[in-house]
Amino acid sequence: MGRAISIGAQSFEFIRKNDCFFVDKTGFIKEWWENADAVTLITRPRRFGKTLNLDMMNCFFSRTYEGRGELFEGLSIWQDKSPDGDYKYRKLQGSYPVIFLSFAGIKGQAFEETKQAIKYALAKLYESHEYLRNGENIGKREQDFFDSVSPEMTDGVAVLALNYLSDYMCRYYGQKVLIFLDEYDTPLQEAYVYGYWKELVGFIRQMFNSTFKTNPSMERAIMTGITRVSRESIFSDLNNLTVVTTTSEKYCTQFGFTEEEVFQALDQMGMSDRREDVKEWYDGFTFGSQRDVYNPWSITNFLEEKELKPYWANSSSNRLVNLLIRQGNARTKAIMEDLMKGGILETEIDEEIIFDQLQRKYGAVWSLLLASGYLRVVDRRFSSTTRRFVYRLKLTNWEVEIMFEDMIRGWFSGEDVPYNDFIKALLLGDVKAMNRYMNKVALATFSYFDTGKRPSDEIEPERFYHGFVLGLMVELAGRYRITSNRESGFGRYDVMLEPCKKEDPAFVLEFKVHDPEDEDTLEDTVQEALKQIQDKNYDSELTARGIPEERIRHLGFAFEGKRVLIG
Repeated sequence: MGRAISIGAQSFEFIRKNDCFFVDKTGFIKEWWENADAVTLITRPRRFGKTLNLDMMNCFFSRTYEGRGELFEGLSIWQDKSPDGDYKYRKLQGSYPVIFLSFAGIKGQAFEETKQAIKYALAKLYESHEYLRNGENIGKREQDFFDSVSPEMTDGVAVLALNYLSDYMCRYYGQKVLIFLDEYDTPLQEAYVYGYWKELVGFIRQMFNSTFKTNPSMERAIMTGITRVSRESIFSDLNNLTVVTTTSEKYCTQFGFTEEEVFQALDQMGMSDRREDVKEWYDGFTFGSQRDVYNPWSITNFLEEKELKPYWANSSSNRLVNLLIRQGNARTKAIMEDLMKGGILETEIDEEIIFDQLQRKYGAVWSLLLASGYLRVVDRRFSSTTRRFVYRLKLTNWEVEIMFEDMIRGWFSGEDVPYNDFIKALLLGDVKAMNRYMNKVALATFSYFDTGKRPSDEIEPERFYHGFVLGLMVELAGRYRITSNRESGFGRYDVMLEPCKKEDPAFVLEFKVHDPEDEDTLEDTVQEALKQIQDKNYDSELTARGIPEERIRHLGFAFEGKRVLIG
C-alpha cells in the first residue's frame, strides 16, 4: 500500500511531516542555484506544482526553517555531494532571509477590488515580519513607513512595500534576500477578462520595477505564472529577467511528473495494470525537449480515486479561454473544429502574451492555449522564409478534449437556448419545430458570438455558424461524423452529417446570409441554399460512402440578422 495522498496540499512542510505521497523535485533547488540568474520567471500551466515548488524553496532557503533539515532527508538535494565529498547544499538550508508572496487568490472583477486585494496581501506579509519593526537598525521614519503598510495604504506605499521590506530584512539579517512570487499573472488574466487591463498594468509595472530592478537588497528572485506577459506591458524596465517558458530546456523535468515518475507511482499503489489508461487520458504535455509529461493534479487525484475522469481540466475556471474562442473570429472557430477532430494546427508562436492584442493578433490565442496547457507541441521546424519556428500543435489529451466539449456545450445550455430541442427536431425532420427552436437559439447566441448582420460585414456572421457547428460536433459525437466545407466565406457555410449507424438519416446543411440585392425574401434565400446543394452535387460524398439518396436530407438555413428560416 502506498503513502497517503493529500489532494490539493501545497505545503511542503505538511506533506513531509505527514509522510504523504511526494515526487522528489528538489533537483529544482540545485538547478536554480547553480544557474545563478538574478530574476527568473517560470511559466507552466495551472496545477503543475508551481506553488508547491516555491513553498519547497522557501522551506529550504528561509531563515524561518533554519535547522529543519529533516524535511529534506532522503531527498536528492540532501544526498547531493560535491566532488570532494562535501554535502554543500545541506549548508545552504535555512541560510537566507526570504520574502514569499502569492497572487494566486487575487481575482477581482474590478481594478479597485484587485488593487485592494494586493494591498491586503502586502499588509499580511508585513504582519508576518513584525519583528523587523523594532530591530536595532530601524529608525523612526522607517517604523512609520512600516506602520503605513496596511489595507488602507496609498498606491505609492504599496509600490514600494516589497522593496522596503527587502531593505529591512537585509539589515536585520546582514544578508541580501531571496524573493519568491507565486502566480504573478493571476490578477492580470482577470483584468483582461473583466476589462481593466490597462489600469492594473500601470500599477503592477511600478511595483515590479521597485521590487525586482531597483532593489539593492535582493540577492535573487523567482516568479511563477501561467503566461509570459509581454515585456512592454509590465517588464519593460527589467533587463535582468530570465524567462523560462514551456518551450525552454531549463527546469523541463522540475514541474509536472515524467512518465517514469507516474509509472513508479502506479506501481507503488498496486495499479500497474492502469498504465495505458492513464497515458491515454493524461499524457501529452511537453516542456522543452521533455515529452510525456503529466499534470500532477490529475495523477494524484487518479491515484486517490482510481477513476478516469477530467480532474485537471475541471479544477478551476476557464473563463479566459472560453472568452477568446467564443468571441473569436470564424477562422479561430474553424481551427477549433479541426482540433476537436484530432487535427493539427501549424502556426508561429509568440510566447510574449500581449493581452490587449489577443483578439486581434493572429496566432495569439494559440500561443496562450499552448502556455496554458490546452495544446501541445507535436514538432517544430525552422522557416527560412520567415526566419521563425513554425509549430505543429494539437489538443493535449483526452482530458482537454472533454474540457472543450463541456465548454462548447455551455455556450448552448442557457435557459433561453433550446439547443437540445433543436437537435431533436433536426433528427426527427420536424422543420416547423426546427424553425421555432433555431430562432430562439439565434436570438440568444448571435450577440454572444459577436456576429455581424450583413454579408458586407466580411466573414463576421460566420462566427455564429462555426460556433453552431462546434455545438453539433459535441452534441452528436459518436452518432454522426460531421464535416464542413470552408472554401466560401461571407456568410455561407456547408455542413455534412454522416451517420455512424445505417438506420439514421444523413444531412446536408447549407447556410446562407440573406442579401437583399440578390433575393427578395428569406424564402428566396432558402431556395438558393437548396439549389446550391443540388447544383454542386454535395450528395456525391455521401453516396460514395454507400448512403442511398433517399436517406439524405437537404436543409437550407437563411439568416437575416437574428432571424432564421429553415427549409
